[in-house]
Amino acid sequence: MFGFLIKKAFFDMWDNMFRILLMNLGYILVLAFFFLLAPLFTSLPALFVATLVVGIALFALYTGVVSKMCSEIADYKQPGFSDIVRFLKETCASSLLLALALAAYVFIVSIAFQFYGGLKSLAGPLAVALLFWVTVGWVFASQYFFPIQSRLDRKFRKIFRKTFLVFFDNPGFSVGLFLCTLIVLAVSLFTALLLPGVSAILLLWNAAFKLRLYKYDWLEQNPGSNKKSVPWDALLVEDRERVGKRTLKGMIFPWKE
Repeated sequence: MFGFLIKKAFFDMWDNMFRILLMNLGYILVLAFFFLLAPLFTSLPALFVATLVVGIALFALYTGVVSKMCSEIADYKQPGFSDIVRFLKETCASSLLLALALAAYVFIVSIAFQFYGGLKSLAGPLAVALLFWVTVGWVFASQYFFPIQSRLDRKFRKIFRKTFLVFFDNPGFSVGLFLCTLIVLAVSLFTALLLPGVSAILLLWNAAFKLRLYKYDWLEQNPGSNKKSVPWDALLVEDRERVGKRTLKGMIFPWKE
């Protein structure tokens, strides 16, 4: 199943290269806003914080929109940029709440690490270890936030709860997905985030969640079945037909196949 996910995400990106490029350009503009403006206000704390808040909010809002577009692409649709306003209305509330929650969490954790790290009693290291593993858990679980927002729910509390439910039910898959994310991000650095870029990561996450939902649909139709006996070959038949028997060699040299 994981091998097919990588193949699907790659060819979904390839078939929508122009959209991916434009969405990545949007991310570059958002990042440019922060990295160009923020240094100008380092001597003015109030303006620096305001710039930081606006930058985080823009990033979260834009990610919500891009995730919706990637969710459509994962469903083999061709979303247009005329859909941006509709997607923004559907995701803006939960995206902004996520940005606020992350900003608050980072602020609290940074203070907590300094405080508990300075304690000489056993409580200090234990608290730091707990905060560390909570942060690690959130990093893995966060891969499902925007796909759930795009496909299942718009309410922040429900999205947040389902994010952790999916992670705890699929820990191995989540770790594998995270490693793929790191690889895509590393490759993107060589092209200044132009390709594959952040949009490709969101496409990977949405494709992963789309395929993972087949497991829950099957379990709902077959109550009492073992989660480890999910018939992935049968569940992925339609998607394999949609993606086709394409290969990297055939994509570059189609006349050789």
